[in-house]
Amino acid sequence: MSSLTISSHPLLARAVTRLRDQSTSASDFRRYLHEAGHLLACEATRLLPTRKVRVQTPLAVTTGLDLRRAVVLVPVLRSGLALLDPFREILPDALIGFVGQHRNEETLQPEAYLFKVPEASRADVFVLDPMLATGGSASATLDDLKAHGAKHLHLVCLVAAPEGVRRIQTAHPEVPILLGALDRRLNEQGYIVPGLGDAGDRFFGT
Repeated sequence: MSSLTISSHPLLARAVTRLRDQSTSASDFRRYLHEAGHLLACEATRLLPTRKVRVQTPLAVTTGLDLRRAVVLVPVLRSGLALLDPFREILPDALIGFVGQHRNEETLQPEAYLFKVPEASRADVFVLDPMLATGGSASATLDDLKAHGAKHLHLVCLVAAPEGVRRIQTAHPEVPILLGALDRRLNEQGYIVPGLGDAGDRFFGT
């Protein structure tokens, strides 16, 4: 089954707590989500494969490390954009793709409307989606990326429901999943409980 990692970083837990609070203003919500994104980016990239490189310091030649593969960041629109900037700050050389997956509020099934991703067959591809609820949009995005040739896929979410995790583990058992928090369940409308509401609406103020 896929490697599920739930971060235990205290600063990430603090950020999630403040994001959950319904009294958190839109500006503070953006700030805390940006902070959480930085911490998720550091955790998500911790085990990326590396290669040795030689560098000339002001005093001597030495050996250091660089990433073995290119990195592609793929936020799932719209809420995935909230994680793009903090990841890009950690990975300034990363290429960026965009996938639009809209959830039908009646059927709870994903409906694709955009797929614009660079060549990714040799890259580490990070799918960014703050909320993993039913898992439909994330699973469909991973399907599309695999069809596009992506092989080294990673899924990064801030908050998830067990139902969504199980769906990804069943459909994409080889894809590692990183979470900031694993919540209790989905409600009848397909929202994560306790969750933090609609991350996209709260981030963009809509």
